[in-house]
Amino acid sequence: MKKQKSGYEGRQENIRRLKTPKIEVWQNKYPDKKYNINLEVSEFTCICPKTGLPDFAMVRIEYSPAKYCIELKSFKIYLIFYRNLGIFHEHAVNRILDDLVEACKPRWLKVRGEFNLRGGIKTTVTAEYKRKPQLSQR
Repeated sequence: MKKQKSGYEGRQENIRRLKTPKIEVWQNKYPDKKYNINLEVSEFTCICPKTGLPDFAMVRIEYSPAKYCIELKSFKIYLIFYRNLGIFHEHAVNRILDDLVEACKPRWLKVRGEFNLRGGIKTTVTAEYKRKPQLSQR
């Protein structure tokens, strides 16, 4: 029996290689202190890769900065990039996580995407990064 091909197959093949706007950072003057920064984006939008219809979400970011903090204007421009991008909710959250970690190299960072109802289903995706402990040099 031949497996039926999904209508979603092949639509996200290059998502990890996608070129996104650069997220800028600024130097943390308190890298010795462990503290948290919370960001909330209530107007995140992307496109359903199958239907082409818009998806709306609240994106919450919490992180503990090390050497660098996220510069907010560049982050807003980065998020606007997703407005016309067909991307699954799961991929959007993981891609945002990867790009933020790459930009600011935090102690830890969590991204939570709370997507509005679609067909009676609300989707919430959470992805987290924790830096591996540094081995002490002897």
